[in-house]
Amino acid sequence: FSGGAVHADVAGDSDMFLRRGLSYLGVLRRPLVKISFRYTGIVGQRQAVACLACVYQDEKGLRNWWMREGKFGQMRQGDMVETVLWRPWEEGRRSSKDRNTAAVTGFFAAFSLFSKPVEEEKDESSKTEDQIIFLLKKAKLSIMKGELQDAEQILHQALWLSQQSDNNDAITYTYDLMANLAFVKGELSNAETLYKAVMSNLLATGTPQDNNGIIEISLKLAMIYAAQSQHELAIAGYQFCVLTLEEKIKKEKDFPEEVLTAAEKTDTHLLLGMTLDSYGRYLLSNKQLSRAQTMYEKALQICREEQGETHPQTIILMNDLATVMDAQGAYDNAYNHAKKALELARQIEHPEQHVVLGNLAGILMHKESFTEAQRVYEEALRQAQKKGDSVAVQRIKEGLAELAQRRSS
Repeated sequence: FSGGAVHADVAGDSDMFLRRGLSYLGVLRRPLVKISFRYTGIVGQRQAVACLACVYQDEKGLRNWWMREGKFGQMRQGDMVETVLWRPWEEGRRSSKDRNTAAVTGFFAAFSLFSKPVEEEKDESSKTEDQIIFLLKKAKLSIMKGELQDAEQILHQALWLSQQSDNNDAITYTYDLMANLAFVKGELSNAETLYKAVMSNLLATGTPQDNNGIIEISLKLAMIYAAQSQHELAIAGYQFCVLTLEEKIKKEKDFPEEVLTAAEKTDTHLLLGMTLDSYGRYLLSNKQLSRAQTMYEKALQICREEQGETHPQTIILMNDLATVMDAQGAYDNAYNHAKKALELARQIEHPEQHVVLGNLAGILMHKESFTEAQRVYEEALRQAQKKGDSVAVQRIKEGLAELAQRRSS
C-alpha cells in the first residue's frame, strides 16, 4: 500500500460508516456487462488466448478486458459490439473476409442452430459441464504452481464454454477466478472490473448483501482501492465488511445447528478476522497507529478463538500487533508480544520465524538492549539467508546498520 495521509474523514460513529459502505456497494449493483465474441476456431490450448478477447460496453464506451498477442477489430451489429479476432500467425496470409471465424454473439449462445433430442441435449450439456469443471480445476492448479500465463489461457477457454452452454454459475465462478488471477498479477484495474462483474451477477440472482462471498469480494475491492490510494472507497469498503460481518455474527449467534452449522459460523468469524487484519495493515501503512492496533487486537482474538494459540496465522498477527505497539513507543508491550510470538514460532517451526526474529531485534534495539538486539538480528539474518528471503535479508541488514549507528552515537 502506498503511504500518505488518509484523505477521508475517519472520525464518526459506525452508522455513518455503514451508510457509506452500503452506498459504496450500491455503486456496484449494475447489470452484468454484455460480452460478444468472434472466435477463430479450434486452436491449441496455449494458443487459445491469442484468439479470444472479452470486450464490454458501458456508459463510457468500449473497453478491453483481456487482450494478448492477437490483433482485433470491431464492428457494430445493432446495439451489440462484435469483436473480430484472428491469430497473429495468419497475418498477411488471408484477408479479413475469408478468415474462417464462427461468431458467438451476446452473453448466451447455443451449441447448434438445429434442435436435438432432449436426451442428446442433456448428454451434451453434461459433457460440457464436465469439461468446464476440468478446465477450472486445471486453472486453479496452474495458479497454485505459479504458472499464471497458462492459468489465464485455460480460464479464457472455460469462460467461452460457459457462455456457449448458458451456464451462469460457471460464468460467475470463472470471472471470480479471473479476478483472483488479475489480483495476484497486480493487474488491479482488471481485477476491479472483474470483481464488480461477479458481484453484480451474484446480487442480480438474489444473493443477499451479507453473504460471505459478497463480503469477500468487497474486501478485495477495498484492498485494491487501498493500493490505488483511493482512500475514501477503501475505508468505506473496509467499514462495510467489518460492520456487516459483526452484525451477521450477532444475528446468527444463537442459530441452531440444523439452521446454521458450526463450520459456517466459523467461516464467518474467520472472514471477519481476515478483514480486520487487512484493515489494520492499511491503517498502519497510513500512520493511523491507534486504530490499527484496535483492528489487530480484534483479529488476534478471533484467530486465537477459532484456530488456536499455535496456529501460524495467530503467530503472525501477534507479531504484527507487536509492530504496531513498537511504532507507538510501547516497547515493553511490544517486546512481550514479539517474544511470545517467537516462542510459539519456534515451537511449531513456523516458516516465517526469521521475520519474527527480525521484528523482535528491532524492538530490542528501541529498548536500547543493544547486545541482545545484535544477537537476535544475526540469528534472523542466518535464517533469512537460508530461506532465500532476499527482502527480509535486506531489511535485517538495514536494521543491523541502524543498530551499529545507535551504538556508536
